Amino acid sequence: MTDIHPAAAEGYSRGADTYARGRPDFPPAALAWLREELGLRAGTVAVELGAGTGKFTRLLVESGASIAAVEPVAAMRERLARDLPFVTALQGQAQHVPLPNSCADAVICAQSFHWFASAESLAEIHRVLKPGGLLGLVWNVRDQSVPWVAALTRIMEPHEGDAPRYDHGEWRAVFPAKGFGELRERTFPHAHVGPPEQVIVDRVASVSFIAALDEATRARILDEVRALIVATPALAGARTIAFPYVTQAYWARAI
Repeated sequence: MTDIHPAAAEGYSRGADTYARGRPDFPPAALAWLREELGLRAGTVAVELGAGTGKFTRLLVESGASIAAVEPVAAMRERLARDLPFVTALQGQAQHVPLPNSCADAVICAQSFHWFASAESLAEIHRVLKPGGLLGLVWNVRDQSVPWVAALTRIMEPHEGDAPRYDHGEWRAVFPAKGFGELRERTFPHAHVGPPEQVIVDRVASVSFIAALDEATRARILDEVRALIVATPALAGARTIAFPYVTQAYWARAI
């Protein structure tokens, strides 16, 4: 796992179950995107890189495509295999995909591309794609326009270190990319509905660099999150809340 950032290797190894609880699924509009823009349907093959616990894999299954889910962190991959035993779960990384040349109609990276955005990874993705195949990138992004969501970010930011983040935008620097056409984009509104302890506290706990902290520091951060919930009228005492997200989807064709 030498190509995996330490925050991902350590945090996701510790926090697979918390990740499965605290991270949102994806909106129905993302399924339409898979079918309409990426052409996924019965008879096609999709490879998911950085598949994690299978949050997005479930949507890929609904598209009707045959799925190979590639995940380097054993704890995450084992959770995916347990929850989705009918999906092929493979140990591998974006830089070293354990699949043959020109085998995939689409390669999907959900909540993951920022970890391995590089010319090396894109060359490997291009190798795996059939001619004219599609690369899809998708993220559920916390809606920072909501004050309490922005406050959560302020609690977490001091601990992020050098962990790559979607929000920082460094992943965009690899585009335009050799072997790929124009990067196109769509945006969908989304929300994670459930008890605050799950959709807020577990969400923060599932962040790689938070999960990788020592137990005392992690507990202090989660106490700050719970204090924010109590101090926010829209959240205090609520049994169920809607954590607002924006789902960002991007795609480019292999040329």
